[in-house]
Amino acid sequence: MSINHGETEMQKPISEYAKFMKGLLPADMPDAYSLKPRFEYVASEETIRKGVAAFRDFLYLFYDRVISDGHLYSKPQQTKNPADYPFLHNINHLLIDIGYHGKLVENSEILMITEIPSFTKSKNRIPVSKQADCLRFLALCGFRFTGIDLEAKTLVVSEKRPLAASYPDDPVMLTGLKALSIADMELRADRRYSNDDNLLRCDYSLLNTEEADILDVLRNYLHPLPEEIRSYALGLHKRYTDMGMVCAVNKRDGIRIAYSNLKKSQRVLSLRDVYDRRLWEFAASIRHGYCIVVRTKKTDKYADVIENFPLYLQEKIRQGYGCDRKLRNERCQGGCQGIRIPLDDSILDIKHDIEILLDSEMPDFRSV
Repeated sequence: MSINHGETEMQKPISEYAKFMKGLLPADMPDAYSLKPRFEYVASEETIRKGVAAFRDFLYLFYDRVISDGHLYSKPQQTKNPADYPFLHNINHLLIDIGYHGKLVENSEILMITEIPSFTKSKNRIPVSKQADCLRFLALCGFRFTGIDLEAKTLVVSEKRPLAASYPDDPVMLTGLKALSIADMELRADRRYSNDDNLLRCDYSLLNTEEADILDVLRNYLHPLPEEIRSYALGLHKRYTDMGMVCAVNKRDGIRIAYSNLKKSQRVLSLRDVYDRRLWEFAASIRHGYCIVVRTKKTDKYADVIENFPLYLQEKIRQGYGCDRKLRNERCQGGCQGIRIPLDDSILDIKHDIEILLDSEMPDFRSV
């Protein structure tokens, strides 16, 4: 979902977006997690977990291929949403169709497909001119397709002319693809508002009977960053959760791990409510990269404290946050989300100041 209120901007090359998406893949997956009963008929829990891990490994190869060859399939365009890459959306829809509608046969080493709705239905339909490109690209990434002529102008898949998909390098990947596709089609409640990239992130949380552990989500968020920055971010998480702040995860337009102070709340809040009441968050997006975003509300009450911050941080705080067009007569850059501080080496010079800033927004815990 775009946040630029109808304004367009030039996308980054698809290779850069692929690098970003590759960084969102789960780096560390648990050896054991309990699966929902919905997946009992697919395979054993152990086989599904191995399949999901194999699909994650396939995505590493997939993104490497997009990084090297994606420019042949997708050129940067003026768009309202910098994460809108039709080629990747088409691949995502095709993979879901293969996994969801395909039947595992021959010891689960082949997915037999008799329908590809994205090829034939108006909703999420892949243009005829792009269908063969998508299949050929998956073939470059290790898939093998039989029963179809990838050079034909019109591709036909039916009960009379089924398509067989295999992945010889690691056949159990097909089981993982099937389970993830079922989760995406049947269990994802926010389909209407998503960027349709859960499958291309290998988001296996919907398979799990338990809620995702926030610390695991944070570690996966941090894994592309240098060790010292990861350590600092984990320390921030511990500091503020120990203080009683509550976390919520939002995976639209990248990923956001938000922290809210709910001590005065008189009712049980949903995750959406928690996110809407956030004071600060870790965020990652193709537009802004990795950041800490702070929604200051009480700076007038600790102006003397701000005067002791480095000039760089003082200026960011004084600029405030809000609609970019109204505040600075600039195009929308998501300024309404908060004060954005890059999560790179520069943050290490102001790490204690950031803690003081956050503490000052929480009078009950103010440490300055």
